[in-house]
Amino acid sequence: MSMIRDLRAAVRPHRRRPGAPYDGTPTDSTPSAVVDCAVYSGGRRVGDSCSPREAAHRVRLAADGDPVEGGSFVWIGLHEPTEAEFEGIAKRFGLHPLAVEDAVHAHQRPKLERYDDVLFAVFKTIRYVEHDQLTPTSEVVSTGEVMVFTGRDFVITVRHGGHGSLRGLRRRLEEDTELLAKGPSAVLHAIADRVVDDYLAVVDELQTDVDEVESDVFSPRSTKSADIGRVYQLKREVLEFKRAAGPLLRPMQLLSERPMRLVDPDIQKYFRDVADHLARVNEQVSAFDELLNSLLQANLAQVSVAQNEDMRKITAWAAIFAVPTMITGVYGMNFEHMPELTSEYGYPAVLVGIAVVCAMMYRGFRRNGWL
Repeated sequence: MSMIRDLRAAVRPHRRRPGAPYDGTPTDSTPSAVVDCAVYSGGRRVGDSCSPREAAHRVRLAADGDPVEGGSFVWIGLHEPTEAEFEGIAKRFGLHPLAVEDAVHAHQRPKLERYDDVLFAVFKTIRYVEHDQLTPTSEVVSTGEVMVFTGRDFVITVRHGGHGSLRGLRRRLEEDTELLAKGPSAVLHAIADRVVDDYLAVVDELQTDVDEVESDVFSPRSTKSADIGRVYQLKREVLEFKRAAGPLLRPMQLLSERPMRLVDPDIQKYFRDVADHLARVNEQVSAFDELLNSLLQANLAQVSVAQNEDMRKITAWAAIFAVPTMITGVYGMNFEHMPELTSEYGYPAVLVGIAVVCAMMYRGFRRNGWL
């Protein structure tokens, strides 16, 4: 937190006005967290990878009308930077301290915020975890985060987690020079589109798991207690997915509907498609959540019914055994004057009577479904 307080004081003097060139003061070397850093002009990559300092210098030259074509922007990609690694970049590009704090510490809610002339977007990435069989402890989805700082002439992406790499996305964008020429907002759209497309792929995989659990819950050979654990675990994973996709819908709608100075009007149209796909994802995830709620209730009801059936069986057998217990208990009393004590057929008659009564009770319980 001390770094953040120092950064708040340091950022203010370095914050650029729209159209002002970069400071260019050599305050940062290339941090180890930098995955790639390059300058793009006219939709094409200018030179090889370079340090953030050099990239900022090239863009400043472009703004001053030097050989590099105007309309250039910097794209810096970082993976899990520390406060020290991100401090120099934050100062150089005038990033707001609150956004920097969110980007460094991660675990943020998906959102879109504007700080002066910088848009700060947070995306939750989702990856489906392959598993042979769903168990009460299976991990179904794994989450990560991608933060995007979008300025007039720079894009800074900060990735957290072991998946969601943007290398392939960068290569595909570099092949589409017409789209990349639209500037930083084209990169922001490409990242949002990639994240939501991954959501759609995970939704298809989750559909298979939900269908499997639904079949097992209503299967006569299933183990009801184990099914409860599986349903509950899958519900927790779906809820994690819901927390990632749900809050992102409003930011995508804002990017597609509200004119923004930092978003190219042509790119804004593409955000509508992303918002539509995200709405579909949210609908399906909500449907999964409701279905799993119903399955959980159905499974609990099945367990309750099974317990009631067991109790009826126990009660029926207890009633049957109560008959011989009562009769033999009466004749086991040591009194001298008792009926039929001297009868020759008394003993077999009592045994036959016990057997007949027990048989009649067993038949009655079977007829009523208790046994």
